[in-house]
Amino acid sequence: MDIATLIGILLGLGFTIGGIAMAAIAAGASAMVFVSGSSFIIVFGGMVASVSVAFPLADVLKLGAAMGAVFKGSDTKLGGLVDECVELAGVGRKGAADLEKGIDSVNNFFFRDGVQMVVDGYSEEEIVDILNTRIDYREIREKSQAELFKTMGTMSPAWGMIGTLIGLVIMLAGFGGEGGGTESLGVGMSAALITTFYGALLANLFFLPMAAKLNARISQTSTMQAMLVEGARLIHQRKHPLIVREKLNSFIPPKEWKREE
Repeated sequence: MDIATLIGILLGLGFTIGGIAMAAIAAGASAMVFVSGSSFIIVFGGMVASVSVAFPLADVLKLGAAMGAVFKGSDTKLGGLVDECVELAGVGRKGAADLEKGIDSVNNFFFRDGVQMVVDGYSEEEIVDILNTRIDYREIREKSQAELFKTMGTMSPAWGMIGTLIGLVIMLAGFGGEGGGTESLGVGMSAALITTFYGALLANLFFLPMAAKLNARISQTSTMQAMLVEGARLIHQRKHPLIVREKLNSFIPPKEWKREE
């Protein structure tokens, strides 16, 4: 699990609830005015309806899986993948038979496919083209998930404003009736603004940060896979492991660099 995501959400909720409680105590009011089932239904239901119009149903139904991807952490270290590439480069210089035996030790499926293509006799151009095509279309699939969250973040405040307008209309319609009066104006206005609060909270604490997180993950994965494409290409060329390490070190932070002893 990505601890940073969980901590960020908990901190955001904690500070928001804490701020509400402090403000309510200072004003002598009840913090329960921020709890409104009808406001949540308008914002969340309207937002889901909007993304259902904007995106294919198949993408909307995968919303739960997309949220799971946000919370799913990754402990893959690029330095470890460089070590794996260097080791296979040494094995590959001995011949295709030895390289084929070493494929079983490769954990990354993307790199395993690339090495298998080397063993199967694909040309260097074919290997690079196939693997880069896989990178391109993986990015398209994953960016659709990020775009879904971004749209949800855009629609939530909009539906919050719609809920506020609904509340204002209801409030003003009953303003001159029995039980109305200036004393009810503050209470009615407060209730009307809750939907705007919900929309802004959902957008800025959940959906927009989730979209940014997915985009960062896409970039990281693409960097990793571009490095593995280069690794497969160097193995195909039977480059010396020292050259392979120096070339692949270009893809990773200097603190993860290792040198051949």
